[in-house]
Amino acid sequence: MRVYIEDTDAGGVVFYANYLRYMERARTEFLRACGVALGDLQDRQRRLFVVRSIRVDYLAPARLEDELLVFANITAIKRASFTCQQPIMRGEQRVVDATVRLACINADTGQPVGIPDDVASAVHAYNNTSVIKPKLNTGAASNDC
Repeated sequence: MRVYIEDTDAGGVVFYANYLRYMERARTEFLRACGVALGDLQDRQRRLFVVRSIRVDYLAPARLEDELLVFANITAIKRASFTCQQPIMRGEQRVVDATVRLACINADTGQPVGIPDDVASAVHAYNNTSVIKPKLNTGAASNDC
């Protein structure tokens, strides 16, 4: 992912909240790589994934035109939530380290519900069989599960 002028503050440093957007894209691309279509999940199964909690450590500034690699590493799947480690790298340097916990909710009521079995199975299968990890640097993300 390339850092554009729209991502930075007046000093040319990535605005802190934009890292959250980068991480959201990485999680979406990870699920897409697993075969999970979020639009279909919402429309047909009435399920959404929402951020329940997030811990972010900003370790070094990213700047205009930096090339970043954003990861989405699922570390735990529970009945109605999953945890994702999301480091953001610039080359070998870790710029951000984050842990995101997502909850699965009913799209109509906002109440927690179980992650559909097909989604959990797809994530497990992808984690266990992926040999070549997707490296998407076009505004997307990478996964190293």
